Order: sequence, then structure tokens, then C-alpha cells
Amino acid sequence: MKVEGKRYALFLAARDSDYVKKVYGGYFNVFVAAFGEEGERWDLYRVVDGEFPDMNDLHNYDGFVVSGSPYDAYGNDFWILKLCFLLQTLDAMEKKVLGICFGHQVLCRALGGKVGKAYTGWDIGLRKVRIVKDLSAYRFLEDSEEIPPFLSIIECHQDEVWAVPVGAEVIAFSDKTGVEMFTIGEHIMGIQGHPEYTPDILCNLIDRLLNNDAIERGFAEEAKLTMEIAEPDRKCWEKICRSFLKGT
Repeated sequence: MKVEGKRYALFLAARDSDYVKKVYGGYFNVFVAAFGEEGERWDLYRVVDGEFPDMNDLHNYDGFVVSGSPYDAYGNDFWILKLCFLLQTLDAMEKKVLGICFGHQVLCRALGGKVGKAYTGWDIGLRKVRIVKDLSAYRFLEDSEEIPPFLSIIECHQDEVWAVPVGAEVIAFSDKTGVEMFTIGEHIMGIQGHPEYTPDILCNLIDRLLNNDAIERGFAEEAKLTMEIAEPDRKCWEKICRSFLKGT
């Protein structure tokens, strides 16, 4: 599906790692490779560094993506509070917003839900997610019979959604996390996992977490093992995300 002239923005809530800069040229390129298509314009706003779009320009965009982050979505850093206000504005405009990991959580917070530390601790590695909502009910996924009821996705988080906003629907969960995916209407979607991640990006992140004493070696090795015995359903996740962002 080729879409001409559409314009999207990535709200980057993390700073580029040395590895991602060296191999991919930055997280922006990772997201555009996963969700972008020929003929589109994608803009980058490093919200983690206080870079935000002009509020008068928001109507020029067809959709927005909020990335993952090492910061807490329930934190009160100024840029996080400003991002929450921006997301409330986009919701009121009924603009398409896709939240990934931290983005999923901060979307939930901004729109009235609750987020916090995961009751069961870190979730890192490959996780099988169960789709519980009939996705064909969504106009942007009218051909969703191609999407199986279980999908594997790369996860890396220690926070989670505790309660979704009023009017939201939980459409996926896992044995680890109760809200793996939620939607509000046809314009808001949050995904706890990382559909844009490749296994090598996760493995490098695991090494950094281990070096920073954020996780233990045994846990790190188990997380990497999940990537060796199976693969994420990246094509399926990319299809869901692209269909959401481009759908009418």
C-alpha cells in the first residue's frame, strides 16, 4: 500500500544508544523502517530533550508515534508533563497516536488511566501476547483474519499499565502483563512491547542493563535465550501498526 503525501511525527523519549547510532543511524531510522512507507514525510521531535512541535502545526500531521524510554511514564519531569498535555490535545483532535512501551504507558496516564511499577518485575525478552479483541471490528484492520490470536513480541520494561482510561478497550494481554495493548476509538493505540525492535537491538540493551547493574546476569542470559529459541512476529506487528497509522 503506497500512501502519497502523508506526514507523521515521532516523539522520541529516549536518547540514541551508541550501538543504535552506529548500526542504524539512530532510533528515528528504526521507527521509520518499521512503520514508514514510500512517499511519506516523517519528522523527529526529541521530546526527552524538550523538543516539541508547535501546537499550531499539529493539524498538519496524519499521525504520531511515541517511543519507549528509560524514564518512568508516571514521573513528573517537565518534558513528561508537557508530553501528557500534548497527548491530551491530540486525543481531543482525534489524531492518530501510537504509543510504544513508555509511549503506551504515558498515553494511558495522559488520558486518565493508571501506570506504575510492574507487580512481577522486569519483563525482558520474547513474550507471547494473546489478542482478545476481534480486530476485524476496527476499520483499519478489516483484513485482520491474517492476524493470528497469539503473537510474539520483544519486551523490555519494568513499568506497566495498571488501569486503562475510561472508554479504552484492552485488546491483548500476556501471562506477564495484563495490558499488552489497548485502544480508544479508532485513533489511540498503545502497545507495551516493541514492534520496531530487532533482536540485536534488544541484546545490546540487555548488555547495557547488565553493565549498569539494573538486572542480574542469570536473568540477562534467560532473556537472551528467549530470542534464540523463537523470533518476534515483526511483520504482523508492523502490519498492525502501519494499518492503524494509515487507516481512515
